[in-house]
Amino acid sequence: MAAKKVRLFANVREKAGTSEVEVNGDTVSEILDEIIAKYPNLEELIFEDGKKLRGYINILINGENIQHLEGTDTTITEKDEVAIFPPVSGG
Repeated sequence: MAAKKVRLFANVREKAGTSEVEVNGDTVSEILDEIIAKYPNLEELIFEDGKKLRGYINILINGENIQHLEGTDTTITEKDEVAIFPPVSGG
């Protein structure tokens, strides 16, 4: 299992105290489990009702939302760019 880098943005980054985390999981679900194990305070920000991903959390793999891929079952390789975004608004 090769390490993957996950970039964190906005309040996800603030709660984790870092903009990037290295994980070893092979799917989005495994990566999220690792991130929550390292940063337990992110759990209620990312998940609702246990393991259900909050609707406003966006996870992108190479710029594509996992909702358009295989959701949390999407496979990740060490070459993929993974990013976790909370809702963002501008004005």
